[in-house]
Amino acid sequence: MSKPKGFEKPAGVRDYLPHAVSRLRQIESRVLQCMERWGYRQIMTPTIEFYDTVGVSSSTSDQKLFKLLNNRGTTMVLRSDMTAPIARVVSSLLKEEALPIRLSYHANVFRAIEEEAGREAEFYQTGVELVGDDSPEADAEVVALAIESLRAAGVKTFKMAMGHMGFLNGLLEEVLPDRPGDQESLKRDLLNRDYVGYRSTIQALQLPPQEAAKLEGILRLRGGREVCTEARELSLNPLARASIEHLCKVWEVLEAYNASSHVLIDLTMIGDFSYYTGMTFEGYAAEIGSPVASGGRYNKLLQQFGRSVPATGFALKTNRILDGVDAEDSEAVKPVLIQYTLQHRKEGLAKASALRESGRIVITSMMGDGEHGSLQDARNDVPGASLLHQGYDEIITLQ
Repeated sequence: MSKPKGFEKPAGVRDYLPHAVSRLRQIESRVLQCMERWGYRQIMTPTIEFYDTVGVSSSTSDQKLFKLLNNRGTTMVLRSDMTAPIARVVSSLLKEEALPIRLSYHANVFRAIEEEAGREAEFYQTGVELVGDDSPEADAEVVALAIESLRAAGVKTFKMAMGHMGFLNGLLEEVLPDRPGDQESLKRDLLNRDYVGYRSTIQALQLPPQEAAKLEGILRLRGGREVCTEARELSLNPLARASIEHLCKVWEVLEAYNASSHVLIDLTMIGDFSYYTGMTFEGYAAEIGSPVASGGRYNKLLQQFGRSVPATGFALKTNRILDGVDAEDSEAVKPVLIQYTLQHRKEGLAKASALRESGRIVITSMMGDGEHGSLQDARNDVPGASLLHQGYDEIITLQ
């Protein structure tokens, strides 16, 4: 294998130039401020974790984890999400804190990808976890906060698709009892949005027409409040009925938030069915084809860390928002340039300090005095040097 050139990077990672960093930090700051106003406190966890704790508990499939060995031969992982590390903290360092616990974060996460897939191996997430509340109010809170967070990030046109794992599980148990393999095949079709494959799987099961119609009926359960009534008529399974009742109570709370106009009930939207246990949702922006937000309830995760409490949350896909949503038109703040000769160096640097304390951005440059070259002199030979002064808000010369 040839040695990579000095300017090459591994597949799936990127450099962020100053204008992109500025915008990413702006998105991060605005969203975290929004979350703070809802009572969520920011948390930071290590970039590297033990595989046997956080790695195996993550919703990320094992083959997508970045694994490495420390100097003792212990398998470590780069964090692939923030939910599992936060579950570890809540179950240990915060185990004496009263529930519910509201936490927010902004962090880079890592997932191994196929090089030809064109996806990112390192990306940023901004999100929240609400631990210790299993009510419809809690689920509605994280959906409403996701909506407000997208607005804070500058996403203007978007829609939330909201489903519930329990409804599908109950329906499948009613139609396909004791057939976990067939149930998983149907779930995987829905997870992949492969509705043609879903119908083909149903046909291959050779079910009675009435039972097959129930399974196909879930594909029509998309819309607003009316979906609640339609779903109740589709299944009599206790789990399915309890799940739709919960979801419809979430809808009622979202109406009280005045947020239901952004939400679509979609009972084919299940998320990772091995991870989520209840309500799930995804947010889609008009400018971007892929989800910009995702979340839901994961009541079993904290059990793996010895604390059996419910939890729900979401994460914004900050990179996708950065790349896919047009930035608001705002003029960049230009710096002040202070030029000074050797004799006026102290005066020039004192002037720079005073302006910086007042909030201005200041660049300093010592002018040539016959013995020393200068930054200004060096630029005289650069094409376009006559445009140099256009990059400054003000130029102060002390000589």
